[in-house]
Amino acid sequence: MTENVDLTNCDREPIHLLGRVQTFGFLVAVTREWKVSHVSENISDFGPFKAGDLLGQPIRQLLPSEIIHRVRNRLQFLRPRRGVDVVYDIEMIGSDKKFDISVHAIDEFIVMEFEPADAGDNLASDISNVRSAIDQLANNQKLDLLYKQSVRFIKMMTGFDRVMLYQFDIDGSGIVTAEALKPGMEPYLNLRYPATDIPKQARALYIENPIRLIADATHNGVNILAAGDQDTSLPFDLSGSRLRSVSPIHLEYLRNMGVAASMSISLIINGQLWGLFACHHEAPYVPTMRQRNSALLFGQMLSLLIETKLSAMERENDERVSEITTDISRSIAAGSVAVEVLVSSAKAFSGILRADGFAVVQEGRVISGGTVPENEDIHAICDKLNTLPGNEVFSTNNLTDFIEAAAAYVDRAAGFLSIPISRSPRDYILFFRQETVSQVNWAGNPDKPVVSGPNGDRLTPRKSFQVWQQTVKGQSAAWLPKDIRAAAHLRVMLLEVVLRLTDEAGQERKIAAERQEVLIAELNHRVRNILGLVRGLIHQSVAGEESASEFVRKLDSRVQALARAHDQITRQNWSPTPFRQLIKTEAESYLVGKQDRVLVTGPIILLSPQAFSSIALVMHEMLTNSAKYGAISDTKGRIEIALKVEDDGMLSIYWVEIGGPPVVEPTRRGFGSTIIHRTVPFELGGEADIAYEPDGLKARFSIPAQHFTVATRAETLAGETREARSTASNVPSRVLIVEDNLLIAMQAEEAFQKLGCKDIVIAPTLKTALDALGDDNAAFDFALLDVNLGTDTSFEAARRLKTLGIDFVFASGYGDTVKLPDDIMDSNSIGKPYDSDIIAGLFGAA
Repeated sequence: MTENVDLTNCDREPIHLLGRVQTFGFLVAVTREWKVSHVSENISDFGPFKAGDLLGQPIRQLLPSEIIHRVRNRLQFLRPRRGVDVVYDIEMIGSDKKFDISVHAIDEFIVMEFEPADAGDNLASDISNVRSAIDQLANNQKLDLLYKQSVRFIKMMTGFDRVMLYQFDIDGSGIVTAEALKPGMEPYLNLRYPATDIPKQARALYIENPIRLIADATHNGVNILAAGDQDTSLPFDLSGSRLRSVSPIHLEYLRNMGVAASMSISLIINGQLWGLFACHHEAPYVPTMRQRNSALLFGQMLSLLIETKLSAMERENDERVSEITTDISRSIAAGSVAVEVLVSSAKAFSGILRADGFAVVQEGRVISGGTVPENEDIHAICDKLNTLPGNEVFSTNNLTDFIEAAAAYVDRAAGFLSIPISRSPRDYILFFRQETVSQVNWAGNPDKPVVSGPNGDRLTPRKSFQVWQQTVKGQSAAWLPKDIRAAAHLRVMLLEVVLRLTDEAGQERKIAAERQEVLIAELNHRVRNILGLVRGLIHQSVAGEESASEFVRKLDSRVQALARAHDQITRQNWSPTPFRQLIKTEAESYLVGKQDRVLVTGPIILLSPQAFSSIALVMHEMLTNSAKYGAISDTKGRIEIALKVEDDGMLSIYWVEIGGPPVVEPTRRGFGSTIIHRTVPFELGGEADIAYEPDGLKARFSIPAQHFTVATRAETLAGETREARSTASNVPSRVLIVEDNLLIAMQAEEAFQKLGCKDIVIAPTLKTALDALGDDNAAFDFALLDVNLGTDTSFEAARRLKTLGIDFVFASGYGDTVKLPDDIMDSNSIGKPYDSDIIAGLFGAA
């Protein structure tokens, strides 16, 4: 059977299973037992090594034990098939050269890719340059200027002849939106490349491995050899490899462009491949690993910056939409007719959606305005819409593709957007756009011809990249995501209005269905708001020079504060919730043993759901700051919170810290401070005044009357509930973790917390571990000991635990090669990396 040859053949090429690597480094893969399973043939080009001699042997014949330990520790932070980490400046047994190693895990293998280290590299300087560049780019209000400056920075950082910013469109094609190139090169700015130039599996790899170097387009790479016990029926999976060789079709494509070396850096926004930095060089070229990792860091930070700016533009449009829908809702008088409201709303939104015409279809009637098809054509469109699954906003910029009969009236309507406003048979508001004839400049003819070759018929890459113009007819301007969101917002408002009007008209049979539509739409709207807020927390929390662990801790703390607030609101059936309950929950969560040092006085205040979530974030930051730096950080300090309803109806929250250390006003405002200063004014229309007085921080938050009510204590206590927790009887209550790596210690702590352990002590050194065991109040039930603690081992701590009759387990980055002293030789151990399931399995809780 002959396979049809078309553009999908490229999508099926197994580019991750080529079984070869590029020659600017070599690959060594090991099993989970740390025995060499695969080696690239060119390892002998980098030192006195022979691939055949290494296969099947322990990796310690190639790497010293301390290097294996470092690699194991890096693996602790990697997820399978996600992420690559780097170990710099290592030496191998038998060689005096230094190498950088890229490490990742895939399937049952740990893959290490070695490249010669460059002694002249300065990673700290590169990272500083990246941070400075991002700071400068953040000041650009226009995205096109940001794009232009970013390609210049990448070109200077990496040394490539040409750097392009390649942005993907909705249809998968891409356009060069910015370019920096050396003099004399042909510009590609504003040229479009078809979606088929980057096959589907290549796009997936761009997300999995966001930086890709092709050092020499004239070389097909070198083979990877496998140990005798490995299944060689399929080549080794190189999805996460940085040395992965290149598809012959893509190498031919690059040569046709006159490119000898290339590098791509993925720009990932909202989890999707938004664009690429495409770097080209006219001669073979290998930037150092530090250069490439700095470029990768720049790409990741730029992705966050672009996402933040796009989100701000979206919010601006959403706020305009919200204002219009609010105005429409307020202007509706009692006794209004539903169809009149629908028509006035369609008119108001035609401008926002840049529509040339609209049609309201309700109970068989059509009321239209502007340039639209005939009524019978509109009914035909609605009949086709009713055959689609779901009941959501639908859009297309090619109406003829949706319904063939539209070819007869393409001059009036070439694209449309529909908003369903009832259940089946559905009523709709339709917005139409006229035809937009456009010229598209392609980088060569986008159609790939089929040719015959030594391997039969196949698709050959394009040989010409000269400008090839195409005239696009029969289509309207594309509907953008912001248009879809605006339509969804209008739908929520209209469903609510139509429900109210039909309720007043006595149409009881429609009420239940309409209410369900409102609930679903409103739930979707709330979930989007929550996800937007969490995304904002992520973007803002990542700012600064803190470590990844500090970022995760801060982000987790803030999300947990929101979760606790949301939980309390839902317990009250989304009704006003007591302020005192908020303070009690936050104090119990973050001021363990000190919660009685927070005093709340004044009336019983119930906060609206919106206000409760906003105030929860502010109180969380205030309490955690006090615990770190303020009154609660001391042994005797306290916080007094006084609530007062002022004469003008505003609620004042007076915060006073007493008896703590001297207060110093911070010189830098982080995101936590921004929450405290701006949340109440921005979210609630109130005021926030903070005074850093030497004898204690003082603050006053003023909240408008619409966000709170005054209640009796009985009403407050009636809604309070408490959750009971239970843990398995065989799970330890108090645990000692002896680990000198902070991130690994935190991961272990989190694993024990998930099991329900009540008290966890972390000791980073042997001395602190022995001090903890010598504490008369330290009744530990279990201990997890890292064997290697820098210059010490944890053996002495193990002997003390054994004397005390406390169970313990060793965790070692050296795997099975670790040698225990005779008196504790029978101790249990687990290897690094470990995860929550392995910890749970120690107690039969996996």
